[in-house]
Amino acid sequence: MKSELSFVFHKEKCIQCHGCEVACKVNQPTEAHIYRRRVENQWEGTYPNVKCSTVNTSCRHCVEPECMDICPVNAISKDPKTGAVSVDVELCVGCRACERVCPWGVPQFREDRKMDKCSICDPNPPCVRDCPTGALELVWMDVEEKESYEK
Repeated sequence: MKSELSFVFHKEKCIQCHGCEVACKVNQPTEAHIYRRRVENQWEGTYPNVKCSTVNTSCRHCVEPECMDICPVNAISKDPKTGAVSVDVELCVGCRACERVCPWGVPQFREDRKMDKCSICDPNPPCVRDCPTGALELVWMDVEEKESYEK
């Protein structure tokens, strides 16, 4: 059975310290407005029945990445061994087609119009390593299970 790397977020463990965001920015510097990993509040309901939960967003490195399929210059590729989805900024023409099809709103664009996103920077990514509560993990996951996380 095939497996791929996948980030798993345990929202009940997250204390919204933004340590994962900071670790990513420090270890993989990019422009100030680019956040490869984001910690945000998600609000539901209407007053007085309001609920807030934490959302941790970055590239899901989808099993069947729509961004890769739509890229007209094949700037987006998937590592067949790990499942990591990467963008080759030298090939990217900044057409933003990937942005239109990504269900997670992940692609962001640098000032030079090139797409930027998480590419699973190493086997022990700083975002995972520096999370003080273990709310974020990078695990090998069967592709069927990974697909269920993508829905």
